[in-house]
Amino acid sequence: MYAIFLKEIRSFLGSLIGYIVMGVFLLLSGLFTWFIEGNNVFDLGMAGLPTLFGLAPYMLIFLVSAVTMRSLSEEKRLGTLETLTTRPVSDLGIIMGKYLAAVALIAISLIPTLFYAYSVAQLATPAGNIDYGALWGSYFGLILLSACYASIGLFASSTTDNQIVSLIISMVLSLFFFEVLSLMGDIEWLDRIGKSLEWFSLNFHYESISRGVLDTRDLLFFGSFAALFIALTKTQFESRKW
Repeated sequence: MYAIFLKEIRSFLGSLIGYIVMGVFLLLSGLFTWFIEGNNVFDLGMAGLPTLFGLAPYMLIFLVSAVTMRSLSEEKRLGTLETLTTRPVSDLGIIMGKYLAAVALIAISLIPTLFYAYSVAQLATPAGNIDYGALWGSYFGLILLSACYASIGLFASSTTDNQIVSLIISMVLSLFFFEVLSLMGDIEWLDRIGKSLEWFSLNFHYESISRGVLDTRDLLFFGSFAALFIALTKTQFESRKW
């Protein structure tokens, strides 16, 4: 599994598209955080990064989908999947190696944004007067959210040998579980059913953690969500033997 993990890291960081995807994410997050009028740090006049943490979940949908789209679909297209499975590693080991590599790459992409947090802390009056609980809670929430997106992306990649199709499936499913289920809680005629559906949205639990309070229910939800899609990926991956 460790060898597959390293292979995925090197493959992504060794490709131009990897740097383009991460560069686009950092460029957009920086523009909206510091320069776009109306919602940048200076216009909001508060020592925090609400714009970054509000937009990042949507930008990560594309970033994570781009990172995972080739994980298994490329192996299918090139015909290297059979070679991969002959190595002394289980199917779950292959999947987990690729999954952990995707999560690690997203974490690497988020590291430069820590400079935004440092800058905001220095601009605060007095310097350092910032809600660190909410700040680190939001970053932790983004990592957990990315882990769930990665499990969806890996599942999407296991269903096709076309990277673009995998990208689209991953983005649609991620948007559905993050935003659509959350919005269904506001539909009046759904009433009680709608509110229960909202609880199953990733957005509901992300906002909960972003307040700086770690609730075991939120952690269990994210863990169970990722485990479910990893299990679905394993089932789809093993279907080649049927």
